[in-house]
Amino acid sequence: MGRIIKSIEIEGQPVAALFDTGAVYTYVRSRFLEKATRRGIAKPVRTVLGGQTIEIDELYFIDGKIEGLDFFTDAVPVTELGAADGYDLDAIIGALTMEQWQIRLDPKSGTLDLEGLRRREFIEF
Repeated sequence: MGRIIKSIEIEGQPVAALFDTGAVYTYVRSRFLEKATRRGIAKPVRTVLGGQTIEIDELYFIDGKIEGLDFFTDAVPVTELGAADGYDLDAIIGALTMEQWQIRLDPKSGTLDLEGLRRREFIEF
């Protein structure tokens, strides 16, 4: 089993993104968020990412593309994400975004099931 790292677009820019079901939030390096809409958080929360404590006091609403398919989500801005499997990471796509768009991972083949992005129809209760 391996990590799934794909080149995707965020705000029209190519980024190296790790799809991580172990991360709740989506994280994006701040330099890719200049065009995105920022929203402050009334009561910040803390999370630990790669051993580093991050205080989430703002989120950015982003537009992106995965394999040419449009998506939107919110993202936590970070300065650096480090490297994985030889890639300098620009983004981590977390579980909330993957659940929102019904993105499923196949770590054995290193592929993404993007049926939710293709369909763009959801039933909510």
